[in-house]
Amino acid sequence: LLDGLPGEVLILEGRVFSTTCQPISNAIVDLWSCDAKGDYDNAGFKLRGHQITDAQGRFRFQTLMPGTYGNSSFRRTPHLHVKVQGPGTPLLTTQLYFPDEPLNLRDGFFNPALLLKRQNDKLATFDFVLPVRAGG
Repeated sequence: LLDGLPGEVLILEGRVFSTTCQPISNAIVDLWSCDAKGDYDNAGFKLRGHQITDAQGRFRFQTLMPGTYGNSSFRRTPHLHVKVQGPGTPLLTTQLYFPDEPLNLRDGFFNPALLLKRQNDKLATFDFVLPVRAGG
């Protein structure tokens, strides 16, 4: 996944829960981002992958800290793209953001509810909460 790519290693860990606080096992957590220079690999699909949550709803990724991208008038703040879906839940498509990034408040997509919790220089965490469909 990180074959020869320059940048700061980032570990993302978290859990997927239902709105009743029950862990959701076998949920698919799909993650992708740009590299440290702000480039997406749309040919080799590096920095993209998915995990299936365990019985406690846990997932874990090793990736790189994404860079900023855009032009001189608008730059996106560093972020991770994520799709999450559990058995019997709707698909959630969102982005996760990093605390204390100068571009957060200038990025129209930024949402403070989607801030990762930085545990240290390499580890960030985020828990997802999904509604379970009736009968799911």
